[in-house]
Amino acid sequence: MKFYISTTGIKRVTISSSGAAGKASPTKATAPRRISSRTLLPVLLVLGIALPFLFVRIAFLVLESATACSSPLDCIGWRFFSGADASLKLREELSRSLVEAKEGDINEEGIEIESFDKLVKDMTSKRQDIKAFAFKTKAMLLQMERKVQSARQRESIYWHLASHGVPKSLHCLCLKLAEEYAVNAIARSRLPPPEYVSRLADPSFHHLVLLTDNVLAASTVVSSTIQNSANPGKLVFHIVTDKKTYTPMHAWFAINSIKSAVVEVKGLHQFDWSQEVNVGVKEMLEIHRLIWRHYYNNLKEEDFEYKGEHKRYLEALSPSSLSLLNHLRIYIPELFPDLNKIVFLDDDIVVQHDISSLWELDLNGKVVGAVVNSWCGDDCCPGRKYRDYLNFSHPIISSNFDPDRCAWLYGMNVFDIEAWRRTNITATYHQWLKLSHKSGLALWHPGVLPPSLIAFEGHVHPIEPSWHLAGLGYQSAEVHQEVLEAAAVIHFSGPAKPWLEIGFPEVRSLWTKYVSFSNNFIRKCSVMG
Repeated sequence: MKFYISTTGIKRVTISSSGAAGKASPTKATAPRRISSRTLLPVLLVLGIALPFLFVRIAFLVLESATACSSPLDCIGWRFFSGADASLKLREELSRSLVEAKEGDINEEGIEIESFDKLVKDMTSKRQDIKAFAFKTKAMLLQMERKVQSARQRESIYWHLASHGVPKSLHCLCLKLAEEYAVNAIARSRLPPPEYVSRLADPSFHHLVLLTDNVLAASTVVSSTIQNSANPGKLVFHIVTDKKTYTPMHAWFAINSIKSAVVEVKGLHQFDWSQEVNVGVKEMLEIHRLIWRHYYNNLKEEDFEYKGEHKRYLEALSPSSLSLLNHLRIYIPELFPDLNKIVFLDDDIVVQHDISSLWELDLNGKVVGAVVNSWCGDDCCPGRKYRDYLNFSHPIISSNFDPDRCAWLYGMNVFDIEAWRRTNITATYHQWLKLSHKSGLALWHPGVLPPSLIAFEGHVHPIEPSWHLAGLGYQSAEVHQEVLEAAAVIHFSGPAKPWLEIGFPEVRSLWTKYVSFSNNFIRKCSVMG
């Protein structure tokens, strides 16, 4: 028997036998066609790959067409054959709805949407269209913006109040020292000791002036200056304070005597001024109070935003704007009639390097040496510009000053008092105060510097920016570490003083390292370290 098999299947079968007498006639049998396993396997494989993609595509099309079709079944065919056009129409409809929501008025009554999840749940449950979604989203954003603005205003007010409060520890320190002054003879001892009195007017010594009512701050200024001085024996500190703070201030420096330098503490009640000076000081304070009150009465709600240009508005309401000690800077020649050259220091500064060469500076006939240019470049002012202090909407100011001019820094200045006495700076100061009074109290913002910028016009000698780095009491202060370390004097100008809880930890350590936390009074009052 023999089988003949072709590649297309069994076509015929021929049976033959060698033992047969004759041959059998060939018989042809036709079999039905069947699907081969080789053909079925590739088909199943293709379907297995294509079907998941097809399912995902249909699902996306149904979701995208939810707002354009009456039912998901209708959308399948519509989006499957015209997906690109429908997607474009969806984007156009969404854009149109957003524009309408932007330009239209929103009625927010009854709309209380607390989160995006709640918004999505509300939209899907009610099956609302894109336009409703856009309007509700706008209403939600407007509500959130108002809440954020309200929170910022509250933060600004709290920040403002915190920056001007007296910490409990500092109040305690004054009370303890005043008590010590009353019971301890050493706390009442003469400052300076009799053997050093002659140095108080000796021009060969380096005289420094502080006008302050903050005992802790004054001690830090004195301590940092002495520790970083190349020759502390030449330093003479003249501390002027008010009558209320005189006893604790005197007690502190009498008990914690400094052998290497001379410290004089004097109260305002101990000065014997002429009648003319007394009248001038009284008139000056009264006009400054009127300017402050005028400014306060004209504040608007947006002025309580502690950012950008509104930052100046709250700062102008600082109690320092009404402080007699701050405004007495203009009377330095009358305060120290026996001195010819001094370095003036604010109580919120720290001296990091030796400053003895300041007394050797040639001011070229000018009265005050101050930082005008800045470490941050030619187009950057170290403090602020004139526009930040003076009201350039008033014609008197706009016709006399340049709004883009950099204001010089107050807080670490060299004063040639001898040259000052040859000028009419103090008289000019009073003339502008009277002019401000006649002009509706609107020539400048409240504060010490604005009228001083005018009075000292033409009498300022720029000094190197590395002498004075200011602004460490502001949130926006961003100073490179090498610039911070290179500055001879760092100034915590701004609301965040280092002795307050709102002081910035990043720079507070530059101040606290000069505080004597081992001192018995400091420990008793738990002064913050």
